[in-house]
Amino acid sequence: MRREALAHALLLGTVLVWGTTFVLVKMALADVSPLLFNLLRMSLASLALLLVYGRSLRGLPRAAWRVSIGAGMLLAAGYQLQTAGLRLTTPSKSAFLTGMVVVFVPFLSLSRRLRAPGTGKPGLGAFGSAALGFAGLALLAAPAGGASAFTAAGRGDLLTVGCAFAFALHLLTLAHASLRVSFQALATVQIGATALTMAATLPFFEPHPVLHWSARFVLAWLVTALFATAAAFSIQSWAQAFVPASHTALIFALEPVFAAATSFLVLGERLQGRALGGAFLVVAALVISALFPSGGVPPAIHDAASVAEKRG
Repeated sequence: MRREALAHALLLGTVLVWGTTFVLVKMALADVSPLLFNLLRMSLASLALLLVYGRSLRGLPRAAWRVSIGAGMLLAAGYQLQTAGLRLTTPSKSAFLTGMVVVFVPFLSLSRRLRAPGTGKPGLGAFGSAALGFAGLALLAAPAGGASAFTAAGRGDLLTVGCAFAFALHLLTLAHASLRVSFQALATVQIGATALTMAATLPFFEPHPVLHWSARFVLAWLVTALFATAAAFSIQSWAQAFVPASHTALIFALEPVFAAATSFLVLGERLQGRALGGAFLVVAALVISALFPSGGVPPAIHDAASVAEKRG
């Protein structure tokens, strides 16, 4: 019971850190270009994981390397889209839209090749929550004044939706990889591959990176690299052995709530009108998906849902 209580507390603390990172990164982007920030974050996290789990890479089979590297490349795509979108949208909207990853997973799970091993096609409950989440997304992305979300959604919102799609593919990859690779090796190779992918793509997508050293940049860099990435992977992998999947997913659904609360306290951002209603619908979709998981969304997907970590 003590370990279960500790696992719940650590997961809750991890989600709180993920939620606050949206504001930290938003503030840091005033001093550093987004893709360079991602590269610096993942490089430091990779170094930390190598120092802790480096021995787990000895004798790792080629198949394990391949699937871990593939997961890292998808994770890199998600982070790049998320951070680029965050520069053009608000922290709370970024957090809510990133949470749509749980909605995308049932649709991707229709493919037998993508579906997690040992699971069937997603049921009606999964698609019901997906429809609810899509309605929330439309309201959240629509500006005031009666404009349609489909014609007036900002570029940052669309980039963030793309990030959620990449994270959904990443989660399905994790469901396959976790069956063959230890969590230590998977975390280490994955984050290393993420950093290398970001380094390779930086000259093409951000040819003139900018960095001005400041206290807010250093704070965001250290928190996101060491706590929201390296430590978060380790904590989540340990805690899920003691926390039921439905509890884990429900805790993870609090991430956008923490992000909105932090954004309100630090930046004074408020969600009003349709945006507030859309936010409630997105959270409702996440909660329903957590409480009534279908065959297409196995516990492993819920347990890993915020590693994207994505998120944050």
